[in-house]
Amino acid sequence: MSSDAPVPLKKSSVALPRTAVPLGIGDPVEQARTELKAALAAIEEKANVPRRVGLAVDKGIDEARAFSRRNPALTAVAVVVGALTVGAAVWGFVRLYTR
Repeated sequence: MSSDAPVPLKKSSVALPRTAVPLGIGDPVEQARTELKAALAAIEEKANVPRRVGLAVDKGIDEARAFSRRNPALTAVAVVVGALTVGAAVWGFVRLYTR
């Protein structure tokens, strides 16, 4: 028996990002709600600076750890040079302050 009722869309096995609007929504009210929800999610992702900074820091830490595993000697040299630079900067600031 065939009917004229629309066939419901199958759920995609691919997860959509929060900022995407799925295709095939027939109800205009549901379409508007979905678009509004996606727009608000996009605004939240764009405006959430602490989260974006946190993700960038996490990415930088992962890259530094990978570099450290590949080049342990260069990592040690970089740490020593960084410590000397910070020490020299603090020494210079204190010397200027006490004069």
